[in-house]
Amino acid sequence: MTALFALATSLLWGLADFGGGLLTRRTPALTVVAVSQSVAAVVLGAIVVATGGWNEAGPQLWFAVAAGLVGPVAMLAFYKALALGPMGVVSPLGSLGVAVPVGVGLMLGERPGLLQLVGVLVAVVGVVLAGGPQFGGAPVQRQAVLLTLLAAFGFGAVMALIAEASTTLTGLFLALFVQRVTNVVAGGTALYVSVRRGAPALPADGFPYRSLPAFAFVGLADVAANGTYSLAAQHGPVTVAAVLASLYPVITALAARGMLGERLRTVQAAGAGLALAGTLLLATG
Repeated sequence: MTALFALATSLLWGLADFGGGLLTRRTPALTVVAVSQSVAAVVLGAIVVATGGWNEAGPQLWFAVAAGLVGPVAMLAFYKALALGPMGVVSPLGSLGVAVPVGVGLMLGERPGLLQLVGVLVAVVGVVLAGGPQFGGAPVQRQAVLLTLLAAFGFGAVMALIAEASTTLTGLFLALFVQRVTNVVAGGTALYVSVRRGAPALPADGFPYRSLPAFAFVGLADVAANGTYSLAAQHGPVTVAAVLASLYPVITALAARGMLGERLRTVQAAGAGLALAGTLLLATG
């Protein structure tokens, strides 16, 4: 079950990143975050009311609040790093956030077997290569590297925090709702500050109402990924769940290949193969 839920997480996060990337081509990133997370918060609020999730309220929800605060910061740092580029370096470095939940699992006493340890190493290398790293060309600005590492730490911290925010299914719905509300507040505040400084909140032709289904998909896929990761971490070793859940760059690259006709570079294809090999080792170990 751990492998199944973690791989579902990769699929959902990969598709959410792909959709979010398309939306940010026309709409400011902060607006994409605020709108998509607002849709997710409304849907989760209805689910919490329907399932009686309010009864699960407790101190553990502070983990969800922390995840909701860290997430937007990590995302904005990542977008800023991508703007400074080069993307071929920034993107794979962002996936190194998997080290955070893996480290937490090891500190809590998890000890993967030899086959699983090999699978972890192979999968992580595969994920980095699947991002299409650039081994030459223009030098990378120090600020871009620092922002990317900040984003990676943030992404990994969200994975670790959300796994601690609930122990039951109804509690998970409540934790995800709290996380999303916090996301909206943090992202909305950042958007307000950005607009006050003169940055546009909308495209020149106004709000893209035709893209509302895409906003909804991005927000709901992201929240569903958080949920499946939490379930994966509860059903098995966090070290395994975190690595399998970090395969989402492979999904994003494949989605771009299938829907946009983008061709995978040789290093990306090799990375996808290694990630698959590492997945099989983890699942069978």
